[in-house]
Amino acid sequence: MSAFENFGVRQDVTEAARLECGICWTVYDPADGDAVAQIAPGTPFSLLPEEWRCPNCDAPKSKFMAIET
Repeated sequence: MSAFENFGVRQDVTEAARLECGICWTVYDPADGDAVAQIAPGTPFSLLPEEWRCPNCDAPKSKFMAIET
């Protein structure tokens, strides 16, 4: 499966999966969380608030794709 086939929020992404913004390539790593949005380390991508956006380019969650599952 290519990276573009899993573009957007998928249900089969594991809680430890890292996801990458398809616009600016910023990586969301659950181990790090998101200090800008005050997301605690250890928060999986699936538990991010729906209004969460890429901290670099403001893209919505749907623009992220799994780079590891």
